[in-house]
Amino acid sequence: LNRIKASGLKLQFCTNETQATREKFVKKLQGMGFDISVAEVTAPAPAACRILKERSLRPHLLVHNDLVPEFAEIDKANPNCVVIGDAAENFTYANLNEAFRVLIGLEKPVLISLGRGRYYKETDGLKLDVGAYMKALEYACDVQAEVVGKPAKMFFESALAEMGVPPQQAIMIGDDIVNDVGGAQQCGMRALQVRTGKYRPCDENHPHVKPDAYVNNLAEAVDIILQQL
Repeated sequence: LNRIKASGLKLQFCTNETQATREKFVKKLQGMGFDISVAEVTAPAPAACRILKERSLRPHLLVHNDLVPEFAEIDKANPNCVVIGDAAENFTYANLNEAFRVLIGLEKPVLISLGRGRYYKETDGLKLDVGAYMKALEYACDVQAEVVGKPAKMFFESALAEMGVPPQQAIMIGDDIVNDVGGAQQCGMRALQVRTGKYRPCDENHPHVKPDAYVNNLAEAVDIILQQL
């Protein structure tokens, strides 16, 4: 990270983290020794807030308690849409049913999902992600969710806009073959797949997504990028 910054290259972190505010996420990374600020993080919640404001949407939130502060500036009275994130323990029957009732009661239901991941890995094992619950509401209300976050094109475009860089001049480094690599490539960026994190060897035979290169870890990715300068 420090080597990239020292080289003068612009850097933006794209995360689908929706269990915590960017501030909390950044503090966690700073605690691991990363030199990173909130402005360098593109995350689904602030991107969703931009959409809500532009379209005068008032959300019913089905999100993690720790994420609620990201929506502080947004009018939530008399909701005319539902925003769903990785609510974890908040994914109770009662909460899902409440979101369903809001949606089904709208003339033109709008469902905004902060990602569409199927599952993720934590220290105590695999966990169902937001995508599974998004699909439940889509099915029940016969509605198509608008996904904010990776792999949505608009999400990568907003990260590029933050940096003021065209896609042809940007490289995405990620461990998720579909959301990181595929999403970035669809946006016109190049993408490197790291063989760490949620990477699995079968990713290398993915039927649709072919990374521009594979690297064993982040350090190797930085080496390759700096060699190109």
